[in-house]
Amino acid sequence: MKEKEKKQKEKASKEEVINPLEEEIKKLEDEVARLKNDYARAYADTENTRKRLIQEAETNKKYRIQSFALEILPVLDNLERALMQKTTTEESANFKKGLEMIYTQLVTALKNEGVEEIDVLNKPYDAANAQAIMVEKKEGVEPNIVIEVLQKGYKLKDRILRAGMVKVSE
Repeated sequence: MKEKEKKQKEKASKEEVINPLEEEIKKLEDEVARLKNDYARAYADTENTRKRLIQEAETNKKYRIQSFALEILPVLDNLERALMQKTTTEESANFKKGLEMIYTQLVTALKNEGVEEIDVLNKPYDAANAQAIMVEKKEGVEPNIVIEVLQKGYKLKDRILRAGMVKVSE
């Protein structure tokens, strides 16, 4: 019996040592699983932030000229008005030719940056691209067609900078 008791004591002694160790292993495994989960979340958050920052940088780069273009459009309008004036002398014709050159350079520079005029004349009215200021009945023209552009509209790449002001047929 002594040997049986001795074996039981050894078994109980081993269980006393093993059970706390198994509990500690279980706690550590749970802690590792929790830390892996926290790491995966932190990594996903970092990746999402990185992607968002890259997207914002691309958007800022794409539309960097927007505020400048909005300020320069009235200058372009005034140049167009000046070019519409009739010239009476050779001197004023030369002056007008100089203005035409400046206008062409300005339009080219804006086009190179993605700023373009929105062509709406003789097309169906689209409220996304133009604002109807006047409505007029005109013979031979279908209703809801832009018949006159009062102020040109412009877009920067795929974004409307300024909607045009137009007269629409009734």
